[in-house]
Amino acid sequence: MTDGLPKRRGHRITVEPSDRHVRAVRDGTVLAESDEALVLRETGCPDAYYIPFQDVRLDLLDPSDTRTNCPFKGDASYWSLPDAADLAWAYLDPKPEVAEIKEYLCFYEVQVS
Repeated sequence: MTDGLPKRRGHRITVEPSDRHVRAVRDGTVLAESDEALVLRETGCPDAYYIPFQDVRLDLLDPSDTRTNCPFKGDASYWSLPDAADLAWAYLDPKPEVAEIKEYLCFYEVQVS
């Protein structure tokens, strides 16, 4: 579990193994499915499930030119489908405080069970 990030007015991030089965599905197509996901909890944000790259159908996703920066996690890269821009992202070189999410991809919408 990660909890060493600098606090910014009560801001906090934790990363830990999820005990849930996680799937990313779009229009009936399974894009990712894993029992090895991580759950990232961040102040003011819904839980985010990060799925290991090996459990993601990268053959269905195209890298995007979109990049964003989070002061707590680092620079994010995005992946798209032809009809869904930037539906997943990853921190390819995350800040040391959240190093666990390296080589994991996160989707905006997932199913958990």
